Amino acid sequence: MSVGRGAIAAAARRIAPYVRRTPVIDIVLDGVSRPVTLKLELLQHSGSFKARGAFNTLAGTNVGAAGVAAASGGNHGAAVAYAAQQLGHRARIFVPEIASPAKLTRIAAYGAEIVQKGATYSEAAALCEAHVAETGAVGVHAYDAEPTLAGQGTLARELEDQAPGLDTLLVAVGGGGLIGGIAAWYQSGVRVIGVEPETCNTLHAAMAAHEPVAVPPSGLAADSLGASRVGRLMFDIARRHISHVALISDDDIRAAQRDLWRRLQLVTEPGGAAAFAALLSGAYRPERDERVGIVICGANTTMEAFGALLA
Repeated sequence: MSVGRGAIAAAARRIAPYVRRTPVIDIVLDGVSRPVTLKLELLQHSGSFKARGAFNTLAGTNVGAAGVAAASGGNHGAAVAYAAQQLGHRARIFVPEIASPAKLTRIAAYGAEIVQKGATYSEAAALCEAHVAETGAVGVHAYDAEPTLAGQGTLARELEDQAPGLDTLLVAVGGGGLIGGIAAWYQSGVRVIGVEPETCNTLHAAMAAHEPVAVPPSGLAADSLGASRVGRLMFDIARRHISHVALISDDDIRAAQRDLWRRLQLVTEPGGAAAFAALLSGAYRPERDERVGIVICGANTTMEAFGALLA
């Protein structure tokens, strides 16, 4: 395994001055015999877990005049822009045409230059790679890089301390950096379950094919969970420590967003509510007395879009 507990522990020490220790809260759900633990990572700097991987990549890195660059559906770009701002670097963020206005606004608020080209994340990533090769900028990959995986894995290290004794943890999957880092920390000590929209099912497809394969992403959560394939580094981890992926619909995600608002007044983006949707919809059904945790991983939406959802 390329990323393990030692690398994640080192990442936790490295990023401690820059990231929040996000809270957990237990809730009671009908049909679930024990309280469910929510990890409220939507309260992280830049509105998602992505700040962990961004700071682990950039803290202590020698960044030249070309600055840093990243390709992103939105959340990773916001995190890299925020980390670059805090560390005193210029940033250029490449985003696809499907990036949400809320995420573009957040990226711009952190002072980054935005290049919005390409219909998909993959096309934006190709433009970013060309920029890095031409200028010598430091590239920060959204999910398929060891520093990113180790940084995201610090969430699991933190959660293990906050909620010892979990049996199962539900985690939304896009390119797989978050679930890969989490699984690298728990190493099957906790059952880690992936959750994907039916129209962005990259890990589900990869596990069926026994290797990462291309999937055309679409649907409600494509701006955050819309990678066209999972990373190879995370897939090596997934084959060892992730045995199941639950698939959900866009309607399931909308229902989860509404329920998190009505229950806890949490404003979540679609991808941020996806893991909760698996439990709420029955796509994942826990056994009696199973202790379930869920990562609520992103909050980057507009109040207009969220208000329309509630209406």
